[in-house]
Amino acid sequence: MSWIDWTVLLVTLFSIVAYGTWKTKLNKDLKGYLKGDNSENWATIGLSIMATQASAITFLSTPGQAYESGMGFVQFYFGLPLAMIFISVFILPIYYRLKVYTAYQYLEERFDVKVRSFTALLFLLSRGLAAGITIYAPAIILSTLLDWNLQLTCILIGGLVIIYTVSGGSRAVSLTQKWQMGIIMTGMFIAFYYVLDSFPIGIGLSEGVDIAGALGKMNIIDLSVDTGNRYTLLSGLTGGLFLFISYFGTDQSQVQRYLGGKSLKESRLGLMFNGLMKIPMQFFILFIGVMVFVSFQFNKPPIVFNQHLVDITPTQQAELVEIEKAYDLVFSEKKQLLSTQADLHVPQQLQLKQDSLRVLYKEKLSSFDPDYEEKDSDYIFLGFILEYLPPGLIGLLLAVIFSAAMSSTAGELNALASTTTIDFYKKFWSKSDEDKKDVRVSKVLTIIWGLLAIVIALTAGLFENLIQLVNILGSLFYGTILGVFLLAFFFKQVGHQAALLAGIVGQLTVLIIHVMKVYEFFDLSYLMYNIIGSTVVVLVGLTLEYLHFKRA
Repeated sequence: MSWIDWTVLLVTLFSIVAYGTWKTKLNKDLKGYLKGDNSENWATIGLSIMATQASAITFLSTPGQAYESGMGFVQFYFGLPLAMIFISVFILPIYYRLKVYTAYQYLEERFDVKVRSFTALLFLLSRGLAAGITIYAPAIILSTLLDWNLQLTCILIGGLVIIYTVSGGSRAVSLTQKWQMGIIMTGMFIAFYYVLDSFPIGIGLSEGVDIAGALGKMNIIDLSVDTGNRYTLLSGLTGGLFLFISYFGTDQSQVQRYLGGKSLKESRLGLMFNGLMKIPMQFFILFIGVMVFVSFQFNKPPIVFNQHLVDITPTQQAELVEIEKAYDLVFSEKKQLLSTQADLHVPQQLQLKQDSLRVLYKEKLSSFDPDYEEKDSDYIFLGFILEYLPPGLIGLLLAVIFSAAMSSTAGELNALASTTTIDFYKKFWSKSDEDKKDVRVSKVLTIIWGLLAIVIALTAGLFENLIQLVNILGSLFYGTILGVFLLAFFFKQVGHQAALLAGIVGQLTVLIIHVMKVYEFFDLSYLMYNIIGSTVVVLVGLTLEYLHFKRA
C-alpha cells in the first residue's frame, strides 16, 4: 500500500467515526439512545437495514463464492421480498402498537417473562458470536494479504465501532450506516470497472458473460429439489423465506433499525426498499466475482490465493514446482483457445483440469503444514484489488471492507446492548425510570459487548467460507425464535408453558440435527434448519396445549 492508500483509508474511517459521534452527541434519554427519538425516514431505515446485514463478509466472501460456484448463491435471497411483505403486514403493526424497544418485550405481553427471556437469550447467544465473526472475517484476510498484525487489526475495527456506537447509540448507527453504504457501493462500482478494464483487447462485457456462461458460472436458477443442495430455487423460497422472516422480524439487530422510524409507514417503506434492492445488490456483487473469474482466464491467477507461508524442504518444493508447471501449461492452452473465441467445450475441460491442479497443490501445502487453510475463496477478491487497482483506489476498496465490517458490527452491538438493557437490566435489576442512569448502563453494556466481540475475533478460526458461517450461526437459532413468535402471532390458544417447552424442544432438535449433519449421518442444507426449528416449535406448542386442554 502506498501513502495515498493509507491516507484514503484512514481519512475515510475516521471521518465516519467523527461524523457519527458529532451528529448524535446530544442523546440524553433512553428513547433517544435506543430508538433515535423515532426520527428516521424510510431511506435511512432501508439503507441501515441493508448495511447491518451486509457485513465485510458480504464483500469479501460473496465474490469468491461466485468465482468458485457461479451465480447460484443469489437464489438464497429470493424469499426476501416475500419476507418483507409478511413482516410489514403482520409483525410491524404489533411492534408499533405496543411501542416496544425490543422485539422480545412483545413475548411477555403475549406469554410471560420466561418466554421473553428465553428468546432474548437465544438472540444474545447467536448475535454475540456473529459480532465477533464480522470483526474477524476482514481482519484475518487483511492481515494475511497485507502482512498486518491480526490482533491489532481486530482491535482497530472493534475499537472504532465502539467509539461512535457508545457515543450516539441507535441514531449514530443509522446515520453512519447511510454514508457507509454510499462508500461501499461506490467502491464496488469502481472495482467492477477495473475488473472489466483488466480484460484483454477484444474481450468486453458481452464476451465475458459468454465465457462465464460456457464455463458454468452463469447458472442462476437451480430447480433441483435435493434438500442437501445449499442454493436452489426451492431452498431460497422456503428455507430462505423462514430465515429472513426470523432475521428481519425477530432479530433485534434488524428490528431496532426500523423501530426508530418516524411512523409505521416510514418503517414499512424502509423494509420494502430493502426487499426490492437487496437482490440486485447481491446479484451485482456475485457478478463482480464471476467477472474476476473471466479476468483470470487471461491474466494468470496465483495457483493459491491464500499466500500463507509454509516452511518446506527442497524435496517438497520440487513437488510443488512440478504442479505449478502443469498448471501454467493448462492455463496457457486455455487462454489461447479463449482468445480465439474457438469452441468453448475444450476450455471447460481445461478449466476442470486447472481446478484439480489447484486442489492438489493446496492438499500438498496442507500435508506439509496442518495449519494451512485450503479453502481460499475469501482471499480472491481482495487479491485482485491489490494486484490490479491503482494507488488511492486500493485504499478506497479497503475502506469499503472496513466500513462494511463497522456498519454490521455497530448494528449488532447496539442491538445486543438494547436487549441486555431492556430485557434483562430494566426487567430484573432496575425498574426505575432514571434516564441518565439507564443511558450510562446501556453505554457500558455496549462497551462490554464490543470487547467481547473483539475477544471472540481474536480467538476465532477460519471456517470453510465466512458468509456460510454467519448464515449457519443464524440458522441454528432463528428457526426456534421464529417458531415462538409464530405461536404468539397466530395461535392465540397456546399458553406460556407450552410455548416455553416448545421453544426448548425446537432448539434441541436443531442442534441435534446439526451435530448429525457434521458427523455425516445425512446431508441437509442449513437453510432447512429454519423450517425444521420453527415447525417443531409450532407443532410441539399446539400438541402440548391440546394435551393440557384435554386434561383440564
